[in-house]
Amino acid sequence: MGLQACVFQTPLGWMGLAGQNRCVWRLVIGHRRADDAWASLRHHFGDEPLTESNWYPVLRKALTDFAAGKPVSFDQFAVLAEPRTEFQQRVLSATRAIGFGETVSYGELAERVGSPRAARAVGSVMSSNSVPIIIPCHRVVGSSGALGGFSAPQGIRLKQRLLEMEANARS
Repeated sequence: MGLQACVFQTPLGWMGLAGQNRCVWRLVIGHRRADDAWASLRHHFGDEPLTESNWYPVLRKALTDFAAGKPVSFDQFAVLAEPRTEFQQRVLSATRAIGFGETVSYGELAERVGSPRAARAVGSVMSSNSVPIIIPCHRVVGSSGALGGFSAPQGIRLKQRLLEMEANARS
């Protein structure tokens, strides 16, 4: 069986999921239209066929609840272990452990993974995150509180919206 894919609307825009069995390979977020989310998924997979389906309803519900501002944990959802260096794996694992409504600086995250001088390298790992929200790269910010980058279609505006949404849900 090939990759299963679905696109669905949330309060944060259209999201698209692709994966196999119960393992997420790609999550695209913040699209204005369903067609844009499909195009983004297809762009990431090139010639790899995607089978449109009602894939992974439990995860879709969790993502929709999250987009509505509910504190949701994504710890139970498996993601594709792409070929990564040991450093990249440590960074993604530490990022996944950042709690709802919390933020960590790139430098602090570098320290947490045992590479205190690797803040820029942490930023590079964040920019290649294939499953935002599940691995919450939006919670990693600059040491001054600056948001840094965010590769979703709405860019920094969406990152700011995610952080504000989480802060409001915690208060």
